[in-house]
Amino acid sequence: MERKAFLKTLGAGAAFALTFPCLQGCSKDGDGEENPVPTGVDFTIDLNSAEGADLQNNGDFILKNDVVVVKNLQGQFVAASQICSHQGTDQVRFIAEDGGFFRCFTHNSEFDQNGTPLNTITNNPLKIFSTELNGNILRIFD
Repeated sequence: MERKAFLKTLGAGAAFALTFPCLQGCSKDGDGEENPVPTGVDFTIDLNSAEGADLQNNGDFILKNDVVVVKNLQGQFVAASQICSHQGTDQVRFIAEDGGFFRCFTHNSEFDQNGTPLNTITNNPLKIFSTELNGNILRIFD
């Protein structure tokens, strides 16, 4: 084999070896082993506290105990896992556009407020938690 042909073969092989793990990792749904979806969630937020002040306006959200707590655009409280169902990263946030939805900023997985995937990045739903408002105390639980 000529040197030029050998280098081309080596270059293609090296490029494949370097990119294959990334492509494989980005194309399959993870099982959440790195950052498991929170379970046994049961906490409260006093909406009159400094923490609760960040939930005063429609579209506001806070992160607490690996949960994204949102006052959606309709003024209702919604809580979702901050841990994405796609690859198990903790990058899920609320986007106050197009009626409001959740997006994971690792691979741009998007979910509606019921946890249903909105794009083809994953088929796994996002975990949604129950919310209950009693006066100024918001409870988030499984």
